[in-house]
Amino acid sequence: MAELHELKTFTSGNGNLTVFEDIIPGAIQRVFYIYEAGQGARAGHRHIRAWNALICLNGSCRIYTNNGDEETTFHLKSPRQCLVLAPEDWHIMDEFSSDAILLVVSNETYDKDDYIYEPYPNSRLIMADSE
Repeated sequence: MAELHELKTFTSGNGNLTVFEDIIPGAIQRVFYIYEAGQGARAGHRHIRAWNALICLNGSCRIYTNNGDEETTFHLKSPRQCLVLAPEDWHIMDEFSSDAILLVVSNETYDKDDYIYEPYPNSRLIMADSE
C-alpha cells in the first residue's frame, strides 16, 4: 500500500537540507525525474519487483494509487513529502504544475518485464472526481 512520508529536514540560516534514507527496501538502483509534464497523465502501471519513492522537488502533482484493495489519491506539494509505492501499487500521476519536478527513486534498474499495465479489476479510476 502506498505510504506518504515526511522526510527529515534540517533548517538553518543557510537553507534546508532534506534527507532520503531508509525509505525503500534494498539499494537505490535507478533515479529519474519528470518535468515539463503538463496536465496529462503519466505512468498507468505497477511493478512486479520495483519499489519507488516519489518526491516533488518543485511545484506539485497528484498521484492516484490502487493496490487491488484500496484506491487513494495523494497530492505532493513539498520536497519534504515522499510517496512510497510498493510493487503492487498501480499508479497514475497527473495535474503537474508548470514548475513541477518529480523525482523518482527505485530499488530496481529499468526492466520492461517488471511493468504491469493492466489496472486492477476493481479500479474506479477516481482521478477525475478527486480534489
